[in-house]
Amino acid sequence: MAENQDIQRALGDAAARQLANATKTVPQLTTITPRWLVHLLPWIGVEAGIYRLNKVKDASRVLTACSQRDERDLPETFVDYDENPREYFLSAVTTVVDVHTRVSDLYGSPHDQIKEQLRLTIETIKERQENELLTNPEYGLLNNVHPDQKISTLSGPPTPDDLDELITKVWKEPAFFLAHPKAIAAFGRECTRRGVPPPTANLFGSPFLTWRGLPLVPCDKVPVEDGKTKILLLRTGESRQGVVGLYQPGLPGEQGLGLSVKFMGISRKAIASYLVSLYCSLAVLTEDALAVLENVDVGKYHDYQPEYR
Repeated sequence: MAENQDIQRALGDAAARQLANATKTVPQLTTITPRWLVHLLPWIGVEAGIYRLNKVKDASRVLTACSQRDERDLPETFVDYDENPREYFLSAVTTVVDVHTRVSDLYGSPHDQIKEQLRLTIETIKERQENELLTNPEYGLLNNVHPDQKISTLSGPPTPDDLDELITKVWKEPAFFLAHPKAIAAFGRECTRRGVPPPTANLFGSPFLTWRGLPLVPCDKVPVEDGKTKILLLRTGESRQGVVGLYQPGLPGEQGLGLSVKFMGISRKAIASYLVSLYCSLAVLTEDALAVLENVDVGKYHDYQPEYR
């Protein structure tokens, strides 16, 4: 009985915690990804939100000749241009963040409420940006593959032969493969089964599987439907006539490439509003800068696809 009384006289954990300062994290958001596609693309600032892609009209009409030593007849030629070049227009991903001034005034320590609201919103907008770079009906990668640059796997899971065939489509300085993590895992299993496990390379401090020296970059925005997905191969850079990202520079309230945050004022109900905008697009400069392996089998399952609003 005396022992129980001693225990009851001691300060309990629950009461003691009321005097302790808990270390608080910033809000964690599970939908944040590395967004490797955004990091690996070269970005070009465009004026007035328009990028005009000029092309040679007919390369076969550009005549050249290698003359013999005693010959002086030279071909005459000129390079004609496409009279109706494609123009890319920047699209906007926007939202308005509302924060009651009472909340930001009273509960701003240890973490600034407005700063965290904007940080989480910006992360979500950037996730939507990467999704648009892949699936946008006008400029998305998956919707801008030339028919001659599409191949289909015959054996189900992606094989080394499939990726080799993909390289033949983008053989001029290819940069990287882009695939859903489940497709990369399926490729790794297939390589191991064949006794040719793919090497690993470190980029940006993270390990990537590689094939023929090209990294397989994971991206959860590549759609997976009924256990089927696609693997892309890209050449990047304007000087290489590859794939480039487009953004609007010099925006008021600029927070990054094409990203701006603008204070919209405080309403009569004491709601402070902030407009968050991101302007971007993507251009495939030549048809052979992009190829896709279709009908890639990663197993019969229904994968979670995040809903973007």
